[in-house]
Amino acid sequence: MTKQIIFPKPLAQGDTIAVTAPSSGVTADLHPLLHKTRSHMEQIGFNIKEGDTIWTHNKCVSAPQVVRARELMDFLMHPNIQAIIPPWGGEFLMDILPLLDWEQLKEAPPKWVLGYSDISTFLFAYTLRTGVATAHGPNYVDLSSDPLDPLTARWLTVLGNPKGSAVEQVSSTHYQSAWNHEVPGFNLDTKSEWKSLTGGATTSSTPEISFTGRLIGGCMDTISILIGTPYAPVQQFVQDYCLESGVIWYLESCEMNAADIYRHLWQMKQCGWFEHAKGILIGRPAGYSSIQNFELTDALTAALGDLGVPVLYDTDIGHMPPQLTLINGALTTITYQEGQGKVVMSFE
Repeated sequence: MTKQIIFPKPLAQGDTIAVTAPSSGVTADLHPLLHKTRSHMEQIGFNIKEGDTIWTHNKCVSAPQVVRARELMDFLMHPNIQAIIPPWGGEFLMDILPLLDWEQLKEAPPKWVLGYSDISTFLFAYTLRTGVATAHGPNYVDLSSDPLDPLTARWLTVLGNPKGSAVEQVSSTHYQSAWNHEVPGFNLDTKSEWKSLTGGATTSSTPEISFTGRLIGGCMDTISILIGTPYAPVQQFVQDYCLESGVIWYLESCEMNAADIYRHLWQMKQCGWFEHAKGILIGRPAGYSSIQNFELTDALTAALGDLGVPVLYDTDIGHMPPQLTLINGALTTITYQEGQGKVVMSFE
């Protein structure tokens, strides 16, 4: 019998959001971003509880493994915290996974966890191991702007969506090509265009592409290192939750060239991760370069071209904002035409 995904209660004004850094912390020169985000979040009606880990950073992490694990665990178990949003990602979140009490987490009341980059290492493992939905989307410091761009602003609508209903997001018009934390908000300077692996951007005369399945995914740089560990039970998750619906994979990369992307996708494929795929979304690659004349489309075609499912790339996912807020475990329909996409997630 297919199990039901567990959705946390809708996030509402007056709720408490905890901020912890299970991967990288924030250096002193960027503490103003934390202050600015807190001010904005309080203005829109949330209480903010800040963990000690967010203020420190050394050797790529906010604090020793035990400290990071304990603070995250404490917030996940705290009865008066409704959501957790780390400041951003980092490098070594995987270190804390063996230190978490997974049996306790399976029994705990669910709460939203939102983030991307290395935070997706936890989101991926948490949803796969517990069946609790998690949110891949903006990190805490991404929410400092007032106002937010239309796509980033959808994080609140998505996390406030009640169980049994659906929420829609549409692709961005422009994206940010480079980061500059000295400039407030995002600098959306480049036109967005989703593309299909089977022929580039569609035209008005091309039939619409549409597919449905349950979402799962994250940052390839980090979730791929969970292969072969207890923290990536993909086949069991599919068996328990997705046999009837199939899976929509969403994947993005940071600091990976075309060959890296091919190698990571090849490994995932050999491990059977794509066996029940209904479609695949690839985010805009950050820090990307080709290898000689081996390009991104070559990597995607070599790894995914024989799966017989739609593959969309340069989508609004990952390190080149703005990005969709995607719910791991949500039954989702993706539609695409003329370089634009729509995502409809059902919380059922």
